[in-house]
Amino acid sequence: MATVLFIEDEPALGMIVKDSLAYRGFNVLYAANGAEGLEQFRLHQPDIVVADIMMPDMDGFTMAEHIRRDDPHTPIMFLTARSQTADVVRGFELGGNDYLKKPFSLDELVARINALLRVGAARPHAGGTLKIGRYTFDPAKQKLSVDDREVTLSHREAELLRRLYQQRNEVLGRSEVLTELWGDDSFFNGRSLDVFITKLRRYLREDPKIQIINIRGRGYKLVL
Repeated sequence: MATVLFIEDEPALGMIVKDSLAYRGFNVLYAANGAEGLEQFRLHQPDIVVADIMMPDMDGFTMAEHIRRDDPHTPIMFLTARSQTADVVRGFELGGNDYLKKPFSLDELVARINALLRVGAARPHAGGTLKIGRYTFDPAKQKLSVDDREVTLSHREAELLRRLYQQRNEVLGRSEVLTELWGDDSFFNGRSLDVFITKLRRYLREDPKIQIINIRGRGYKLVL
């Protein structure tokens, strides 16, 4: 049974979602603000975090920053009524793995939680690094390094790069990766994927021989 840490400052919505997730078989921890959520995270180490952004005491972005300092792996999904591109990008840059706009259906929330949990279960747990041009990539630790520089990737960044590498010099289907990593291939999620591809290109720019090519209408190809 997967443990979900759900953080929401609206009590009515919080109880509805908490009870609905429990009914669907999840073990649910509930917190009413970011500070309480961070405390619950450190005490119980849940399998996934689902958090509102605008909350008293500590907002969701600040809470995510604290979590990512200690834990680069546990999936974090943001819930918010805000949908500006800048907010979405900031959430992903802080280590968020998904972003669901309010109001949302409980079925979609559950589908996205399950998608993130499947990705986490499939992530390599043992050692084994990959050579990507001049770079060394450790999928399990989500570390990408070149020369004496190292960056810690978010959960979804690492999984996307791993899949691109596994299908290097071949097309990684856009619809496939959206369905498996984001839960569906909606327009909004497609924009999110484009942001992630741009970030990976930036991480890999030290080696000009590495390219992530957009194959129009099909997906992306990692060329080495």
